[in-house]
Amino acid sequence: MTSTSLLISSLWMLIGSYSSTSDEGIKLYKFDQETAEFEMVSGLSGISNPSFLCVSANKQFIYAVGEDEGLTSTANSIALDLQRGEMRLIDTQLTNGGAPCNITISPDGHLLLTANYFGGNISMFKVSDDGHLSTAQTIQFSGSSVDPERQTKPYLHSVVFTPDFGKYLLANDLGTDVIHQYTRDVDEEGNMIIDLNNRKDIYVKAGAGPRHLCFSPSQEYFYLVSELSGEVFTFSYNDGEIRQLQCIKADEYDAGGSADIHISPDGRYVYASHRLKGDGVSIMKVREDCTLEKIGYQATGIHPRNFAITPNGKYLLVACRDTDEVEIYMRDLETGMLTDTGKRLKMPKPVCVKFIE
Repeated sequence: MTSTSLLISSLWMLIGSYSSTSDEGIKLYKFDQETAEFEMVSGLSGISNPSFLCVSANKQFIYAVGEDEGLTSTANSIALDLQRGEMRLIDTQLTNGGAPCNITISPDGHLLLTANYFGGNISMFKVSDDGHLSTAQTIQFSGSSVDPERQTKPYLHSVVFTPDFGKYLLANDLGTDVIHQYTRDVDEEGNMIIDLNNRKDIYVKAGAGPRHLCFSPSQEYFYLVSELSGEVFTFSYNDGEIRQLQCIKADEYDAGGSADIHISPDGRYVYASHRLKGDGVSIMKVREDCTLEKIGYQATGIHPRNFAITPNGKYLLVACRDTDEVEIYMRDLETGMLTDTGKRLKMPKPVCVKFIE
């Protein structure tokens, strides 16, 4: 679908996917957040399985994983020119950990991290002002949990800096039911690094499989989706002090495939995606005490992974990997419920949707 009327309400949007190096696995679009019209602007090849992306705060760089299963896995730096709508691959480094499925950049733009699912580790890269990456330094984890098939060792699934300018790093370990918490530090040049000697572990319910989390707009709470148990946990957050407040069932099919979680821009509703059975998105209302009440479930295409909500809250876009499309749903701003617009962005195996604000 294309449009010639993408004006003031249009956003830049990135889609990452599973693809070969010869394919344009990352695509840049214009998306109108008032009408849900979109047009492709450019694509980038050269990366194997760029399944997850993040963007620097200055909007000059995109960072992408190369999610291979073994030693060929990579972290990639891409120059972004929004004036011309162009992307250019500028650096690639090995992660030294298989299946990097998540990537994040520090608020100051000088530290890049990947969560390596099969590697059971985190990779850290120093980032220069021109976007080039150092070789990887890895943090290796150990341990297991109660699931005899899917928790025999660490499976790192996401890394996220806390919203207070990254005072802490949170790393979700699906294999050990732990959120690893590290404190921010600075190097001799004043750039952000992680204090590896200052770690705290927050234990989640055994067998839950913590996967992704999102913070409330107030920064006082965050919500965690667990892949294996299909539950969503509410935590309070106060300058690094984390306390669990609630655990509710979000995946009514017990599929063991919960994937992603996001909160609406106004902080009133939380959404979580689920795969493997009855694929869809659960809808939860945020109560006055910031705990959750499940109020609905929206069926989607096959294998919904990452999804994104437009900054104005009007649309929710779901990357349905095995239907080869991104589905576009309208959000009711008052009730939080979703309505299928019928609009589809077609591309092979989409996984990640990112808006550039």
